[in-house]
Amino acid sequence: MNFGAMNATSAPSSASRNSCISSSPSPSASPSRSSKFPLLLPQAICTSQRMCCFSSLSKCNNNNPSGWSKQQLNKCSMLPFEAVVTSKSRLVPTSPIIGDERIGVLLLNLGGPETLEDVQPFLFNLFADPDIIRLPRLFRFLQKPLAQFISVVRAPKSKEGYASIGGGSPLRQITDAQAEELRKSLCEKDVPAKVYVGMRYWHPFTEEAIEQIKRDGITKLVVLPLYPQFSISTSGSSLRLLESIFREDEYLVNMQHTVIPSWYQREGYVKSMANLIEKELQKFDSPEKVVIFFSAHGVPLAYVEEAGDPYKAEMEECVDLIIEELEKRKITSPYTLAYQSRVGPVEWLKPYTDDTIIELGKKGVKSLLAVPISFVSEHIETLEEIDVEYKELALKSGIEKWGRVPALGCEPMFISDLADAVIESLPYVGAMAVSNLEARQSLVPLGSVEELLATYDSKRRELPPPVTVWEWGWTRSAETWNGRAAMLAVVVLLVLEVTTGQGFLHQWGILPLQR
Repeated sequence: MNFGAMNATSAPSSASRNSCISSSPSPSASPSRSSKFPLLLPQAICTSQRMCCFSSLSKCNNNNPSGWSKQQLNKCSMLPFEAVVTSKSRLVPTSPIIGDERIGVLLLNLGGPETLEDVQPFLFNLFADPDIIRLPRLFRFLQKPLAQFISVVRAPKSKEGYASIGGGSPLRQITDAQAEELRKSLCEKDVPAKVYVGMRYWHPFTEEAIEQIKRDGITKLVVLPLYPQFSISTSGSSLRLLESIFREDEYLVNMQHTVIPSWYQREGYVKSMANLIEKELQKFDSPEKVVIFFSAHGVPLAYVEEAGDPYKAEMEECVDLIIEELEKRKITSPYTLAYQSRVGPVEWLKPYTDDTIIELGKKGVKSLLAVPISFVSEHIETLEEIDVEYKELALKSGIEKWGRVPALGCEPMFISDLADAVIESLPYVGAMAVSNLEARQSLVPLGSVEELLATYDSKRRELPPPVTVWEWGWTRSAETWNGRAAMLAVVVLLVLEVTTGQGFLHQWGILPLQR
């Protein structure tokens, strides 16, 4: 497995690029290198052009160091236009071949409801994931009932948010376009491959992608989560699901594969982010006075302090790398980092985005540029949470000028760099599948995040030591104690509601009355 940092190369030619639809930008910012980090929004939502990357076969013939046969090149040129998984089965494998190998790339992402009717079942899938809501072992049997309860309660408000951005999430459309552009970029670099999309909580589900990979006869697979930074709740959840699928399928056990768990440190990604920030800064009258506000999706504090999640360390290093790149361009605007989208009573990573915006307003900040640092696609948390909620909060807090950096989408340098990451990992495909026994043990060393980090980044920043833990797994943090006590109370109330058929949830009509 190749977990090392990889160098970027030049962007693909204009002939291979997808067109993008311009959409409105959005805000964020905060000062000094010591106060760290914020979030971005949409400016380029890509639409896919279903073109074959070998529309010009002469290019492939002129750059054919592998000595592929004309028959093999023709197979690549006749690839289907889709670069994404579908639920339709295929009778004959259509994957490109290098020698006797069929190369596949599996993009992992969160997924999102495409219609308002999808919102409640999407939320159920989300909260039914034990990596999202971590119940004590004694209460694991309540995972799905609790997920049902939360999804029903949250669905009306969530539907309002999705209605405000057009009635559904654009995440699948954008991810499909990214998959198509990645396929074309790989083909341009003489690595014909099929690119699949597997979503964790909505269609196309990871299971659907895996079935398509099997139908296409893929023999070498590179797994690429579309999360720049690794977290237990994002990449970790998707990889744990993959691991369980792999262990139960003989075909997958024998298929060679490798995983790129995070890629925030890659030059192409860092420069692409810096390019977008620099472009948005120029829209302000005094760019040097604008606070660059990196807003990242939050995770519960316990994930970092107790479970060893590297997300916070990787996020801070990611922001440092982008700021260093901006400083090379003589951009020295103040900046800060905060975390958004917290849910529930437990303590999440701080500072919180909304609190930070209010604080910046009190300090007299007048111009803010929001940068969604943990997202590579536009979705509800950029288009509604940042563009609407946080913008309104900023204006009420005294911030007069607000801007937002778009998510990366199909930025050519970004896509080209992802292609390079895939190519650089290919020599390591199969490193975890030398034998059936080893393949069945683990897709990646998920049992220990520390071990995973040491594998792909020997020069990583050390994580802070875990806090002292009591016998029951609770920390000495009062807020964490109170939060978990509140969660336990909710679980008890839910048990009473379900077992007795009576209670305020039934009286309010949230749960049906028993007759």
